[in-house]
Amino acid sequence: MVKMSEFADYDGLGLADLVKTGKVTPQELKDASLEAIEKLNPKLNSVVSVLADDAQKEIDAGLPDGPFKGVPFVIKEMVAHAAGATMQMGSRLAEGLVLPHDTELVARFRKAGLVTVATTTTPEFGFNANTEPVLHGSTRNPWNTERSPGGSSGGSAASVAAGIVPIGHANDGGGSVRIPAACCGLVGLKPTRGRIPTGPDYGELLNGIAIEFVVSRSVRDSAVLLDAVAGPDPGCYAWAEPPSTPFASQAAGPPGKLRIAWMEKPLSGVPVDPECAAALRDTVKLCEELGHEMVEAAPQIDVEAHALATLRVWSANLASMMDTVAEVMGRTPSEENLETASWACYQYGKNLSAPDLLKALDIYTGVSRAVGTFFQGFDALLSLTAAQPAWPLGELDQNAPGMTAEGWVEQVFTLCPFTNLFNTTGLPAVSLPLAWTQGGLPIGIQFAGRFAGEGTLLKIAKQLEEARPWKDRRPPVHVSAL
Repeated sequence: MVKMSEFADYDGLGLADLVKTGKVTPQELKDASLEAIEKLNPKLNSVVSVLADDAQKEIDAGLPDGPFKGVPFVIKEMVAHAAGATMQMGSRLAEGLVLPHDTELVARFRKAGLVTVATTTTPEFGFNANTEPVLHGSTRNPWNTERSPGGSSGGSAASVAAGIVPIGHANDGGGSVRIPAACCGLVGLKPTRGRIPTGPDYGELLNGIAIEFVVSRSVRDSAVLLDAVAGPDPGCYAWAEPPSTPFASQAAGPPGKLRIAWMEKPLSGVPVDPECAAALRDTVKLCEELGHEMVEAAPQIDVEAHALATLRVWSANLASMMDTVAEVMGRTPSEENLETASWACYQYGKNLSAPDLLKALDIYTGVSRAVGTFFQGFDALLSLTAAQPAWPLGELDQNAPGMTAEGWVEQVFTLCPFTNLFNTTGLPAVSLPLAWTQGGLPIGIQFAGRFAGEGTLLKIAKQLEEARPWKDRRPPVHVSAL
């Protein structure tokens, strides 16, 4: 029997190539991944449901001849879902929820050849930069199990970082692809609004601020999978214009000389860890050495108004989502089945008026116009992904007594002040693992781009991946140590 430790050097496309050349079978990869879950999940608590039988049925039925044929994969239990698999959103309110159909994105993951072996943890309703729901307990970071893997896609990120799978589903309504990628030393691309299908269950996720994709180990995996799953689905609300050249081809090409703005301090003015700040300045220097024009500059927005709009949009959507789940499950939202911050956001959202929500969306429009104007002068904006490396478990406690909706939003975006702007604007952004602390924790560096500008981000990401490789960096909890 093969072991995932034998494949620790391979990204998803590397494993697919082994399948294509007959050096390993999808069955062997599936079994190896399941064994890795069995041995590592007790240390990480990143997996909720093991889908061994479903994965076997996929393989027995004959896998599509996609670019990731036979590659093991995990799905975060939030938004996208697989037929017959749990989708509990980290909440006791949704405990036991199983839906009978694949979402369009999951169908496209399957068409790409990915084999889903498990579902992964998320904080309650995805509204946390941590992954410690009361329902499932704390998910731990493979780089240091006393630290958080980030959130809300912490389960997928921990699984990928540990080598259980090379790619994992993630989604991002305030940084939930990029933050766990930063905490776990991965590539976390948040595509442009409208790039990824949301059907058949959703239109615009969180009024357009959320988008789905993956965390991965390599730039090329993200680029190729983006080509495989992007594009409109029937009846979609809106979509981003497809690229004239495939993203994979763009990622493989040189970026040329780019004009890149960089900002060390968050717009909100919250403090930044010194090692993170040093890593950012080092990345600026590296980009200069690679021939790019680096300009210290940042867009200007009304930070307080933006924070209020974020509170309103999230709370309104959470309240609606919780009511829908409660109806499906035959339950009533309460302090007994919702964590403290979630319950506070539910109540806040229920008390908002329609004009309150529309005013929030107007604020978002103003922010988007300001940032879009800023990007007319730059190809990309460089910043940190989070204000500090992976934080200790318990630092973002969604169930802390007395937590208010306002206090919760402030606490989350104090730790993670750089990501939410690009949810508001719908612009693409990517977190890259370009630095590590002296204590061995990854530091994520974020590049954001113009609308529909994933190609530019992928080009510079690939250039930086080659200039400062992260391929051989492995956390202490990893399949290679089995």
